[in-house]
Amino acid sequence: MNPHDALTEIATLLERERSSRYKSKAFRAAADAIAGLSDEELTDAASLRRRKGIGESTFAVIQQALAGGVPDYLADLRERAGVQRSSSLRGLLRGDLHSHSDWSDGLTSIDLMVGAARALGHEYLALTDHSPRLRVANGLSPERLRAQLDVVAGLSADGFTLLSGIEVDILEDGSLDQQPEMLDELDVVVASAHSKLRMDRAPMTRRLVAAASNPHVDVLGHVTGRLVEGSRGTRPPSAFDARAVFSACAEHGVAVEINSRPERQDPPDELIALAMELGCLFSIDSDAHAPGQLSLLDYGAERAERLGVAPERIVTTWPVDRLRAWTGRDRAG
Repeated sequence: MNPHDALTEIATLLERERSSRYKSKAFRAAADAIAGLSDEELTDAASLRRRKGIGESTFAVIQQALAGGVPDYLADLRERAGVQRSSSLRGLLRGDLHSHSDWSDGLTSIDLMVGAARALGHEYLALTDHSPRLRVANGLSPERLRAQLDVVAGLSADGFTLLSGIEVDILEDGSLDQQPEMLDELDVVVASAHSKLRMDRAPMTRRLVAAASNPHVDVLGHVTGRLVEGSRGTRPPSAFDARAVFSACAEHGVAVEINSRPERQDPPDELIALAMELGCLFSIDSDAHAPGQLSLLDYGAERAERLGVAPERIVTTWPVDRLRAWTGRDRAG
């Protein structure tokens, strides 16, 4: 087995199972360290051990791959991954409108996220790094966001489109944490609340309705903010009038995100049912913070199919031209 491929697949599987970011980064660093090495250099064990980025675990993977077998570490990860979740809806998804890079709190560069999206067969991916108020996530100032737009512009080719975007924080009063003129320049705006999630029901309702009514917003992200599993522990959903919030989404053509991360499973099933009743659009997104997490769309698609969400109401089943026509819609008034 090719050692570089083995190291990269290990990193990808570690990312998918939301393992320690340090583990996945270590395997990606090792893959970078051996990229371009000749067979002679790879088989020089003493020199390889001294190479920066190669540790005991990654060295063992390289040696086992060179010996012709599947490395033990990779075999174990493949077994843990088990049978991949699948649904007929998953095959209809053309892209993903919520992802992060190392410009904010993602683990890797934009080009690695693009490569992973292309490998999954995506036709498009929206890069939606965080906005400035979320300092813990290294949110993008207007100046950094503008610089990122220049990078994004050069990464669409061969039938794949990288969409410019942002996951903009919804402030306590319902306003958005980025300059309106910057939001005007983006292809996709995902609006999410990340702070003060335990606000009283009435002000939280006003906050989310204001965001859903903002003409810049395309997708309302992980609307309840809940956590149901994982290393960060659990967190109850925010309290708000879901009928009022989803009615605002339906009125303004804003998609309700079905967040595919297993620790979120947001919105809960009963709120997805309510959003369907009220005529909302949906966006099945990975909220990926690493290349291996883009495949978490499997979980979101499975939930949406089980709950009976019609594919034509899921904007991520739409071709990119229709998607852009929707994000560029006239929302005056």
